[in-house]
Amino acid sequence: MSERRLFRAAQVGLAGKVLEISWLYIGLLGLLAAIGYVALYSAGGGPAPYANRHALRFAVGLLILLATALTDLRLIKRLAWPLYGFGIFLLVAVARFGHVGKGAQRWIEFAGLQVQPSELMKIFLVLALASWFCRASFERVGRPLFLIPPALAVLLPVALILKQPNLGTAMITAMIGAAMFLAAGVRWWKFALLAVLIGIIAPLAYHHLHDYQRARITTFLYPESDPLGAGYNIIQSKIALGSGGLWGKGFMNGTEGQLHYLPEKQTDFIFTVLAEEFGFIGALAVLFVLGAIVLGGFVIALGCRNPFGRLVAVGITTNYFLYAFVNIAMVTGAIPVGGVPLPLVSHGGSALFTVMFGFGLLLSVHVHREVEFVEDHDFA
Repeated sequence: MSERRLFRAAQVGLAGKVLEISWLYIGLLGLLAAIGYVALYSAGGGPAPYANRHALRFAVGLLILLATALTDLRLIKRLAWPLYGFGIFLLVAVARFGHVGKGAQRWIEFAGLQVQPSELMKIFLVLALASWFCRASFERVGRPLFLIPPALAVLLPVALILKQPNLGTAMITAMIGAAMFLAAGVRWWKFALLAVLIGIIAPLAYHHLHDYQRARITTFLYPESDPLGAGYNIIQSKIALGSGGLWGKGFMNGTEGQLHYLPEKQTDFIFTVLAEEFGFIGALAVLFVLGAIVLGGFVIALGCRNPFGRLVAVGITTNYFLYAFVNIAMVTGAIPVGGVPLPLVSHGGSALFTVMFGFGLLLSVHVHREVEFVEDHDFA
């Protein structure tokens, strides 16, 4: 075949992949990012300093998403464990050379940008576990010895993230690992046994937490015990949520947000800004978009023929679900405040780029849903 024909065939193949991308799903992501733009516009009192940056970052993230979605899923599978190793390297580098901010060492400088490797590590962990479990038979997954390497693959990054310290992200990473084990066919009784073990260890682990982490738990249980200190954030968040009523106070008319009573309103508490200004109806609309994104991710997982793709889709979707669940539960007082943003809505580049990369992997699963891996067969 001539070079011209090869080039034309490549063009046809690429065009076919572009058509296979779920543009409806990308539209949902764009809608959520637009909601974030509106919220950040209000939080900043105008397009600067948050809203315009958010729009620019989403545009760059969209390019990352499309490039990833068009990448052959078989190539992604081959890169799974090298990427995992790279993620561990970054976490070790953070511990040694990382940037310290707000008492934690979670960021590393790269090409003039601050990168949070723990966010990338969650995605790399999903790929590594999907690569490990995708060729295993049901009987193989039931053997305890087979589960030791993937369990260690989860515990290593969790330990490194805890060391930063970053309890919230460490717990999300562990839950993503648990979801991957469950999706791979690990028996329920093993999770029940693990839950009992965690229940026994938790009281002992409490005494080894940092002071600010223990304060978060105490504040969660008794926020009024320190209304001007540790309990201030959640008290102000609840006031803002309640004052929004059914329809809200109107765009840029929220007293808690506009008068700066609400802390970290552009990041952790951005959902509260939306709820105060657009009320219960507005908050419900945001939850509907979030739910559609999560549901769409699981639909993509169910529609994929190869096990690797299914597991990747489950892991990526679980990651975003946990992000959204933890953030909204946090600002409503259902769980302790943990410093987890609401991706595609909150201000911040590292989380947004990582989430868009993850959604790119999810759409790659959709584009290559009919691909069968020659080496994917059950082994004893």
